[in-house]
Amino acid sequence: MSELKNDRFLRALAHQPVDRTPLWIMRQAGRYLPEYRATRAKAGSFMDLCRNAELACEVTMQPLARYDLDAAILFSDILTVPDAMGLGLYFVTGEGPKFERTVRSEADLKQLATPDPEDELGYVMNAVRTIRQELDGRVPLIGFAGSPWTIATYMVEGGSSRDFANIKGMMYGNPELLHRLLDKITQSTIAYLKAQIAAGAQAVMVFDTWGGALSPENYQIFSLQYMKKIVAALPKEADGRAVPSILFTKNGGQWLESMAEAGSTGLGLDWTTNLADAKRRVGDKVALQGNLDPSALYAPPAAIRTEVQKVLESFGTGSGHVFNLGHGIHQHIDPEHVSALVEAVHELSPAYHS
Repeated sequence: MSELKNDRFLRALAHQPVDRTPLWIMRQAGRYLPEYRATRAKAGSFMDLCRNAELACEVTMQPLARYDLDAAILFSDILTVPDAMGLGLYFVTGEGPKFERTVRSEADLKQLATPDPEDELGYVMNAVRTIRQELDGRVPLIGFAGSPWTIATYMVEGGSSRDFANIKGMMYGNPELLHRLLDKITQSTIAYLKAQIAAGAQAVMVFDTWGGALSPENYQIFSLQYMKKIVAALPKEADGRAVPSILFTKNGGQWLESMAEAGSTGLGLDWTTNLADAKRRVGDKVALQGNLDPSALYAPPAAIRTEVQKVLESFGTGSGHVFNLGHGIHQHIDPEHVSALVEAVHELSPAYHS
């Protein structure tokens, strides 16, 4: 594998000195880019795009061709794991992901397959290998998975949900069944992320999109403890270099202290948490990633620059910060506004690292 030419992202996660704050953008390869929409149309469907290593590589590289970013993130989806477990993932325009089958009973749980990451999920590993080769050491590649709780919500509900009626009904009414489902997802996710690292991912991120829908007690029991198991099981280095992990719970700011004890290298924050406050609460235990409100990118470039300055000021001086949005970039953002974001981080952040 090629020597890494830009390791700012990895250095910041390790609290090592950097010349400026590294930057990448959640969902940076996505629908806001016209070139992504063209490749998606060529692929035929979202999952066909995910399953084609060359096209997945192409869309992973597209934002790097436009913007001077400090990391690439594998183009895939958090729902590849439950799809490989046999639930039949499909997408409905305007409604998002759906599953042909759900897991709501003992019998449903017994039907679940344990996917082999190099077989049923081999297309993801092929994409990782193809992207690493194409990157040629330009920036690190981030692999990822969904948190067990978040994945379970889709598996039990059959798709997206507003009130999580079925899974919360299971959580309160049959917690033992839910724990066995979460454990099965956890074991599959550990194997999946280990395989991504073996294939060439240089950092991994766990997306807990729906952890914030839980009460404080249930967050610890049904979400965080399973993410801890994942982090503990992952290799800490590969190719002679540390492999950092980032945990991200949307709306999880109230649990930062316990998240910081989970063993990950970094924590992703959404825009509802103040970075200065988060830094004070967790100290140097973890690096912090975030946390510009994605909606700020609807504003004119001058206003975007002001918001970038606020985020940088909030974290303050020193390493340990990766600039990002507080969640995925929105579909209708003007790509030129992303240029304004990138330029602002490049111009304004060196002052915090002198």
